[in-house]
Amino acid sequence: MSSRLFPLLTFFLFLAPCAFAAPVQKNFTDWQVTCNNQNFCQARNTGEHQGLVMTLSRSAGARADAQLRIDFGNLNGLNKIPPKTPPIAPRLLLDDKSLTPAGDKWRISPNRMATDDPTTINAFLSQIQEASAITLKGGAGNLSLAGLKAALMFIDAQQKRIGSETAWIKKGDEPPLSVPPAPALKEVAITNPTPTPLSQSELNDLLDYGAWRMNNSQCSLDPARREVRVSALSDDKALMIISCEAGAYNTVDLAWLVSRKKPFASWPVRLRLPFTPASDNPDLELMNATYNEKTKELATLAKGRGMGDCGVATRWRYDGQRFRLVRYAEEPSCDGWNGPDSWPILWVTK
Repeated sequence: MSSRLFPLLTFFLFLAPCAFAAPVQKNFTDWQVTCNNQNFCQARNTGEHQGLVMTLSRSAGARADAQLRIDFGNLNGLNKIPPKTPPIAPRLLLDDKSLTPAGDKWRISPNRMATDDPTTINAFLSQIQEASAITLKGGAGNLSLAGLKAALMFIDAQQKRIGSETAWIKKGDEPPLSVPPAPALKEVAITNPTPTPLSQSELNDLLDYGAWRMNNSQCSLDPARREVRVSALSDDKALMIISCEAGAYNTVDLAWLVSRKKPFASWPVRLRLPFTPASDNPDLELMNATYNEKTKELATLAKGRGMGDCGVATRWRYDGQRFRLVRYAEEPSCDGWNGPDSWPILWVTK
């Protein structure tokens, strides 16, 4: 092999592992870690936290791009705190002893402490990682640290930081540039951003066709509660969604791509993930499906329970042939902390 080709081959071998990052979500005792297809990782404590939660996130690559925050209560109304609650910073306890967080670059408000300073984050993690819990003096709040160190080590391994200066746990002498960059962000282009709107005649014909499909589908939902929704996808195809089954807080829908002109032809919409989720089933059911005419995205929302603090939320974009995944978020921990807009993200695209 020529001396010119060898460095080039080495360069592409370095890039190869970065072409795609498999999303992953794991639990380590009382800590949950989510890493998406960009190798962006997020971790937080779960379980009986009584509203006291630490969230830690870090991007892939050489840059020290990380954030850490401790919240008492959250902004989505799922975990409210009593009015006139004293500020948390002076009340922090580490294993029942007064805790002054290491580092000097904290942004402090009554119910939150946050920092994006790498030195402060490293110092604080070193300070707490061998302890059992952070609590609040004179009130509720239990931030378990059981599993934190394992979670940090997992993030280091996922982002290939072990042995480098940037690792949180097993540091080494490798320079920051030895850490692989984030994979290239995939794009799902909209092939027809401005399809011709459905005429009233087209809409009426498609709704009649949808009613026929609904009556000939094996759906258990009371006919009085069934609904047919039709949207223009392109100049020659429409999306038809029919509600089919219903539980206490989820509705299972069926969907078809339908030609806009008679005689109608239809093709079932199949949503297949480009990765294997925790359920081991990449085929996704249309749950609480909606189509946004402005963003041209099909969304699903499968709630784990009625309050919406856990479940799976996805968004899909039609590429002219099929719906392709744009965003996938999953919150497996039903602990009253995150609403659907804040569920950890496992898949992102442009």
